Amino acid sequence: MNSYKNITAKTESPPIQETNGISVHGLFELTKPRLSLLSVFTSSLGFLVHYPLNYEFSIFFSLTIGTALAAGGAAALNQWMEKEEDSLMPRTANRPIPAHLVEPELALIFGVCLSSVGLIILWIGTNPWACSLTFLTLVVYLLIYTPLKKRSPYATEVGAISGALPPLIGWVAASGEPSTYGWILFGILFTWQLPHFMAIAWNFRKDYEKGGFSLQNLGNPNGYHLARKSLVYSFLLTGFVFSPYFIETSQPTPGLLYFISACILSIYLLIPSTKFLTSGDRDKSAKKLFFVTIIYLPLLFATLVIDRFI
Repeated sequence: MNSYKNITAKTESPPIQETNGISVHGLFELTKPRLSLLSVFTSSLGFLVHYPLNYEFSIFFSLTIGTALAAGGAAALNQWMEKEEDSLMPRTANRPIPAHLVEPELALIFGVCLSSVGLIILWIGTNPWACSLTFLTLVVYLLIYTPLKKRSPYATEVGAISGALPPLIGWVAASGEPSTYGWILFGILFTWQLPHFMAIAWNFRKDYEKGGFSLQNLGNPNGYHLARKSLVYSFLLTGFVFSPYFIETSQPTPGLLYFISACILSIYLLIPSTKFLTSGDRDKSAKKLFFVTIIYLPLLFATLVIDRFI
């Protein structure tokens, strides 16, 4: 996930720093801590949403640590795979490998080790379902999404699959197997990522062009198709958000708190999604949509968890 700093930062590349031994800061940044934290956050919420709640702290602890390590390893491997592209884009030129803070070979070993340890912890500490879905996440993200980014703008949907699996991983860690409600959580996060990333793709379209990625405009230079996709997925997201009230599951139907929050947040998202499509100032509307998506997801999931306990 990109932060406000990324959206507003100047696009000048920082001076290249030479590697001098092992940079602990460089290795930490290889894990993309903010993005990895999102995976940990959503997998934890997937666990907590399950009812009756599995109170075995050891399982929750293993889920958190295993997910964090696997996500950090995937981020490191992704940067190793895209080191040349990152060096071409101003917004990524200060990442550890192009900035010469970490050698590519070390990044590869570091990523493989982190991912492997994360999978082992999930296998031992949770269950085979959680470990298998995490492994699937790594395969989709690294072997399908990453190379597809330079070939098709529809790589975004593929990447959204890997990004949406963490809450399902948390769910199966608590329940022992996938179920309808777990797939609803997957659907919420999958559809949320599209308006979120479409806003990023438009704001950084020049960077993506320099890096050779086919993500920035879906073949339309004014961003209309990209904004249209954003609005379509915003409506699909709204459908997933309210689906627990209409789809029979083994879980209790969410209460009034979640319903009110879902209504407010859905309106809050649909307005900037619509403006992104219709506004004459697409740059400004894309930035607004980006910030709305940042606020939307934690509030929605947090409300869903709180609703379970009241």
